[in-house]
Amino acid sequence: MPSALPDGEPVPDDGSLPASALAGSADRPLGFYLHVPYCATRCGYCDFNTYTATELRGSGGVLASRDNYADTLIDEIRLARKVLGDDPRPVRTVFVGGGTPTLLAAGDLVRMLAAIRDEFGLAADAEVTTEANPESVDPAYLAALREGGFNRVSFGMQSAKQHVLKVLDRTHTPGRPEACVAEARAAGFDHVNLDLIYGTPGESDDDWRASLEAAIGSGPDHVSAYALIVEEGTQLARRIRRGEVPMTDDDVHADRYLIADSVLAEAGFDWYEVSNWATSDAGRCLHNELYWRGADWWGAGPGAHSHVGGVRWWNVKHPGAYAGALAAGRSPGAGRELLSDEDRRVERILLELRLREGVPLSLLREEGLAASRRALGEGLLEGGPYEEGRAVLTLRGRLLADAVVRDLVD
Repeated sequence: MPSALPDGEPVPDDGSLPASALAGSADRPLGFYLHVPYCATRCGYCDFNTYTATELRGSGGVLASRDNYADTLIDEIRLARKVLGDDPRPVRTVFVGGGTPTLLAAGDLVRMLAAIRDEFGLAADAEVTTEANPESVDPAYLAALREGGFNRVSFGMQSAKQHVLKVLDRTHTPGRPEACVAEARAAGFDHVNLDLIYGTPGESDDDWRASLEAAIGSGPDHVSAYALIVEEGTQLARRIRRGEVPMTDDDVHADRYLIADSVLAEAGFDWYEVSNWATSDAGRCLHNELYWRGADWWGAGPGAHSHVGGVRWWNVKHPGAYAGALAAGRSPGAGRELLSDEDRRVERILLELRLREGVPLSLLREEGLAASRRALGEGLLEGGPYEEGRAVLTLRGRLLADAVVRDLVD
């Protein structure tokens, strides 16, 4: 089941922000994340804030209905307009995630986007993405999204191997994600991503290489590859605990990452974030870069997180509670925190070090600088960028990114 929300101070009923949150906002891009919390089935490894029809039955009533969800989410977009007041920024990125957004009618996703356009305006070069389950779209659906203003789509592929998909409880058939790439291209999408997962119990190096080659061969301009994390409380965690499937160790994850970087680089994909590769700068996911660079975004939907000017808040998790708050004219916010200057410094290091451009050495304190010099000597940071005042991970550094960043934030 979904993980718990963090603690925090209460969010005002009207959702209002402290005046400091919008200070200097003109210099920061603004994005929207729209969370669609519905799934046809729950994957065994998933602890996202998502719900199947069975999980919602009797607990959310009509308020949690998929049929009227778009209207509910549009209510929060309108709340965002009130909270942000006369903020003149057009929206730079929109990302619809889940869950499975494409369980909603294409017209619902288009109406949600239109509400953002009507309330805020979209930048002329705005990136508009939706995630999609390969089995929940067809050429007509993708054409409707493209006509409605979406210009990027991200398909969950995970693996090309049936036995790996079975362990993950994925319901799509091998080959369908690759076919979706062709359908998206035919619909006019210039930017298409495939999500892959490595380190699934029972997956071999050859399985992983075959998945990469199948993904690349279908013609996306972006690939995301994530190590499988077995979260407590998931079905997969219970199966591993019972000894039904083996746990994959860190050395296997490292080997799979090296395979991914080699195969993707040979095919013309460059890494720009530890888990993300693109064929060009235009193919990078601008919305995720808002997160990694600490920009502003409003997260609409149950459990969605937002950040504006050093204020972070998160919504109630259950779709029924979320819809009920908005129906009563209240913010659905469950809690919030005001980030200190030190919080923001640490978060910049944590997130920007994962990027190809790295993090400025000027953000590091004395102990962090000493740690960076050790990392440089150990081959974890690139020498050229370091001389220019930036900490940039080497390939070996990417394998040990979490350890490197822990040292640098001291």
